[in-house]
Amino acid sequence: MYEVEQKYRVADPGPLEARLVSLAARFREPIDQVDRYFAHPCRDFVKTDEALRLRRVGDEVVVTWKGPRIDSAAKTRRELELGVGPVPPLPGGPRGGQAALDRWTELLESLGFHRVREVVKRRRPARVLWQGTEVEVAIDAVETLGDFVELELQASQGEIPQATACIESLAQALGCREPERRSYLELILAAAPATAPR
Repeated sequence: MYEVEQKYRVADPGPLEARLVSLAARFREPIDQVDRYFAHPCRDFVKTDEALRLRRVGDEVVVTWKGPRIDSAAKTRRELELGVGPVPPLPGGPRGGQAALDRWTELLESLGFHRVREVVKRRRPARVLWQGTEVEVAIDAVETLGDFVELELQASQGEIPQATACIESLAQALGCREPERRSYLELILAAAPATAPR
């Protein structure tokens, strides 16, 4: 499956949320996410346009690999995501999701990967039915970057054009005009290149 996504900067999330409510969007409880990104020891993920990430949401941690973007209209890429089970904490160490995040970080670093940066955000997820399709919506408040909205669908390779058209149509209905193709990680690194770890 492929992740078909478009992201837009939002000056004020209030009117956007009101538009989503008018479209009968079903909002879920806000969640805090910590995304920890890693660099590969043998290949340059910047050049290959890949990403390896550990995401912590409360006590849950998932490891995600994102492949290169294959579409110039939307940010479309193959994605593999696997949940991480409970991890026993080290004596005196953090528990729950933070323990899993730290222990998996230790494993990856032992294999030669190294941490690049963390992206911390408060996400307000929702789903909205658009053109007969359930579109995942996320209104994100990202530390150091500001507010964004992401529109996302999962699609097989043959469904990518229809998924892209659906998301673009919903974006127009929400008043979103200029998609941001860079990831949050890319935006953070671009904003502070001098302090970015190598």
